Formats: sequence, C-alpha cells, structure tokens
Amino acid sequence: MEKVQDMLLGLNWTGYAKTGLRIVLIVALAWFATKLAQGLLLRFQRQLLATGEAEGEPPSESSKRVETLMRLLRQAILLALWGTVALVVLMELGVEIGPILASAGIVGLAVGFGAQNLVRDVISGFFIILENQIRVGDVAVINGTGGLVERINFRTTVLRDVGGVVHVFPNGTVNTLSNLTNEWSAYVFDIGVAYKENTDRVVEVMAQVGAELHRDPKYGKLMLAEPEIFGVDKLDDSAVIIKGRIKTSPIRQWEVGREFLRRLKLAFDHHGIEIPYPHRTLYMGEASQPFDLRLRERLQQEVQNG
Repeated sequence: MEKVQDMLLGLNWTGYAKTGLRIVLIVALAWFATKLAQGLLLRFQRQLLATGEAEGEPPSESSKRVETLMRLLRQAILLALWGTVALVVLMELGVEIGPILASAGIVGLAVGFGAQNLVRDVISGFFIILENQIRVGDVAVINGTGGLVERINFRTTVLRDVGGVVHVFPNGTVNTLSNLTNEWSAYVFDIGVAYKENTDRVVEVMAQVGAELHRDPKYGKLMLAEPEIFGVDKLDDSAVIIKGRIKTSPIRQWEVGREFLRRLKLAFDHHGIEIPYPHRTLYMGEASQPFDLRLRERLQQEVQNG
C-alpha cells in the first residue's frame, strides 16, 4: 500500500492536468471547427441548389447531385480534421508520431500507386458532377458512344443506347463528352429535292409546314420557335440539299423531327415536289452498240433460227 501511495505521490499531477486541459481544448476546438465547416457546407449547398434552380434543372436531380457532392466534401473534411486531432492528442500524450507519419506515408504511397486509376476516376467524377456537365436523363455521347445517362457516380458514368446496351465508362477515361440535351436541343435536317424544282418554292413549303407544326397543340409546346430554314446547303449528285434546324425542349428533338418529316413528305406530295433518288447512266463507248439494240438483234436472230 505504501508503494502505491509513493507512486501516486511521485506522479506529476500538475503536468497531467495541463495535458488533460490541452487535450480538452484541442477536442473543443475541433468540435467548433466541425460545426463551422458544416455550416459553410450547408451554405454552399444552398448556393448550388439556387444555381441549379436558376438554370432550370429539375429540383430532384439538382438535390441529388448536390447531396452527392456534399457527402464527399463532408467526409473528406471530417477525415482530415479528426485525423489531425488524433495525431495532436497522441503527441500531447507523449507518443512519438514520427514513425506513425512515416509508416502512413509509405502505406499511402503504396496505395497511391496501386489505386491511382481509382483516384483519377473519383477526381474526374467529382468535377463532372460539380460542373454539372451531364445529368441523369440527359442524352450524351461519351468517347464516341451515345445513349441515355442512367447513373452518374464518382467512379463511373453509365449510358444505355437505343438498342438497350448498357455502357459503363470510368470517369477517368472520359476524353470527349457531348451533351445533346443541355438546356435545349435541336433537330438538324437535310432535305434533298430534284434539280428541276424551284428552291424558293420548296423553302416556302417547308416554312409553311414548320409554322403549322409550331401551332399544333401537341408539338408546338415542345418547340422553342418555328423551324429555321437555312436555305440551299449543297448541290449533291442527284439532289439539291436544303438545310434547316428545329429548336426544341431537351430530349424532344427526335419526336418533333419525325413529325416534321412526316408532314413535309405529305406536303411535297401535295405540291408535286419531287424527292429524287440516285440515277446512273452507263456509257459503253462509241465503238460499241447500245445494250438494248444488241439485245434486240440477238432476239431477232434466235427467232429466225427457230
């Protein structure tokens, strides 16, 4: 019992009390920093939601995207903050943290080499979501492959093409990304008519069909304006190409474009405007007789021979 008392009396209680107070102060400051960071993240989240609403993004998609970003930022901040606090507390307790930091550095270096593709995918995915380059429900072309965006994660982006095939792209491998339905879409058409047609009259008929389509109660609300007829774009081998564009709401361009082409075909038939097909003429040379003449002579010879 006396040995225990002597040991207790020999302890530096003043130093322990100071150490305990410093640890409590460090934890309190860390708690305050956590609350401050959460408040700043909440404010940042509101700003992102307001920006998405101003850009016309659906509230459900905007909240989903912002929540994903906030979750990643919150985890990263809390991990960095409390990891630092743990090291400081160990140092206050007299633990040598140099070997711990060295070991952590070696492990981190090994993990970094092994998981560099994963880190690249996550960082790329973070900026894709942060910059709102594409959203779930958009039609996009990634690395030359087009389809409907079904999922966007920090590591991968998932597309489903018109044939139902699912394409998964690691975000770090995305070299080219084209969003076909960002804010508004467009249906670009190239209509070929015969050379004998009056192009001014053809453009007038096309504009009339576009105006009627824009007044349609079903398709008019999907169009942002009447179709733009740019005019003669190219003199092709067997047709005069007239180019135009229809601006529509996002992802509605194909629906409106198909209806426009259907009505345009009926209007061309009504006005007698010819949609040509390729013609080809065979020239056999001056020394040879035309093909139909030779065929007729052969038939006549066979008749004479019985």
